[in-house]
Amino acid sequence: MLRGFELVRLDAPQPADGDAPQPVDVVELSYEERFKRRVVLTARGGLSFLLDLPKAQELRAGWAVLLEDGRQVEILEADEPLMVAVPRQARDLATVAWHVGNRHMNCEILADRLVLQPNPVLAQMLEALGCSISYTQGPFRPLGGAFGHGRTHSHEH
Repeated sequence: MLRGFELVRLDAPQPADGDAPQPVDVVELSYEERFKRRVVLTARGGLSFLLDLPKAQELRAGWAVLLEDGRQVEILEADEPLMVAVPRQARDLATVAWHVGNRHMNCEILADRLVLQPNPVLAQMLEALGCSISYTQGPFRPLGGAFGHGRTHSHEH
């Protein structure tokens, strides 16, 4: 099976000859699917390959998997169900974010709202804290932890 062994930035500086390789296909991954080391992936156009990285890392939009034959497969973030919590007042955002973090929930913190994976128990807590809750679809991009880039798996296991 064809192997993908490295991640490359699509916006990286290109050689002087201007002959930058273009991705031949696209793989669309959910938040859970975007943190991998070794897994078989199938791109939209049907190209299957073994992702075989030296260590688990986050697969981000704007990057591509470099295949052993020199081709690239672009990474996209898939739309998935999301829960949006908006506090009654902007000053309450820090308190609400603290409560979510205290429960070790993945969360994207924006200027006026929190974006989370749907969770009925968490929704009930956030409503009790004065938030309005709505549901939408989109890519999930939670903050990483203090000790790692992206996900918090920087320590050795």
